[in-house]
Amino acid sequence: MFKKEMIAMLLAGGQGSRLGVLTAKVAKPAVAFGGKYRIIDFPLSNCINSGIDTVGVLTQYQPLRLNTHIGIGIPWDLDRNVGGVSILPPYEKSSNSEWYTGTANAIYQNMNYMETYNPDYVLILSGDHIYKMDYEVMLDFHKANKADVTIAAMPVPMEEASRFGIVVTDSDGKIREFEEKPEKPSSNLASMGIYIFSWPVLKEALIKLKDQPNCDFGKHIIPYCHEKGDRLFAYEYNGYWKDVGTLSSYWEANMELIDIIPEFNLYEEFWKIYTNSANIPPQYIAEQGVVDRCIISNGSEIYGEVHSSVLGGSIIVGKGSVVRDSIIMQGVTIGENCVIDKAIIAEDTVIGDNVVIGVGSEVPNRMKPNIYSGGLATIGENSVIPSGVQIGKNTAVSGVTSIEDYDNGLLASGETLIKAGDRV
Repeated sequence: MFKKEMIAMLLAGGQGSRLGVLTAKVAKPAVAFGGKYRIIDFPLSNCINSGIDTVGVLTQYQPLRLNTHIGIGIPWDLDRNVGGVSILPPYEKSSNSEWYTGTANAIYQNMNYMETYNPDYVLILSGDHIYKMDYEVMLDFHKANKADVTIAAMPVPMEEASRFGIVVTDSDGKIREFEEKPEKPSSNLASMGIYIFSWPVLKEALIKLKDQPNCDFGKHIIPYCHEKGDRLFAYEYNGYWKDVGTLSSYWEANMELIDIIPEFNLYEEFWKIYTNSANIPPQYIAEQGVVDRCIISNGSEIYGEVHSSVLGGSIIVGKGSVVRDSIIMQGVTIGENCVIDKAIIAEDTVIGDNVVIGVGSEVPNRMKPNIYSGGLATIGENSVIPSGVQIGKNTAVSGVTSIEDYDNGLLASGETLIKAGDRV
């Protein structure tokens, strides 16, 4: 039997439904971020930078791209004989087969995996936040306070507090109250969904609550430990942390990367962000190409203009085309003489010539106003946009579309166009 002081369990099964067409075919942690990265690269890099070499990644929804991206963990130095990274999908057991029904249920179903390492502590992470954090410092805090559970927490604006689990602490950081998404929050210290449990405490709680439907950390495990009298502490974090769960927050977090002095630096020598980089040639900017305030990844060819945008790898921007304030993911081809303004275009999409995206006024999206907002035009992966069409704001397009799908060549602001079937 192996012995590890602390292992990490990374919850990466989320569908991320608030990202709309971006997560129709891919789990949220596998969504591209900052050009060449994917969202899951951040917690994985934090683990290896914090000296944690055993990480279980719990997948469920559309796991293929996530599994391919992580592989055997080489980019994060997590290809180990003992420990390393393990992908943990739900699997069929002899008596019944069941999906993960809640965050804690997912961890419970992998009790055997955790038992293998006989850890003193288990770190629970979610795979959909952008941040840098040294989990070792949090573990030192946990030990110093003889805590049973430590919750990473950070101050949020009071008006946003009801979206989070809220902790109320005494002067030593000991948690007096924990409220999951309260209507009237009594503090603005929000749980970041990052927990360190002493293993016996976690094990006991998971077994005790194993029959609880949709068993969840915030709703069930933490309140159970609190009521039982376990020592719960809040570890206050004041660094950069972004939940990129909505299209607007995802777009903003990407745009912050291209500030002259970005608040979140992807390139720090002492805290590297690792990713599975494809082996592709460097980017090419043609003589007539214009680029300013951008991230442009390898293999991209720019024949037009790109301003204040984040581009993945192997993208072509045709002659005479202008891209502004947009996120373009890898493998996208943009034809000639297009104008693309404040759009998110997912992987391997083909855009014809003379296409204008981001026209008109901001009208709320008719189908999903709470998802497609912020004036963005969002295009799902593997889509085709025919030449000569115009697409408005707060719109969503997915699939292989033809000129007949557009009313006089226009998809008006606030409209949604989803075509079934894949590109042949």
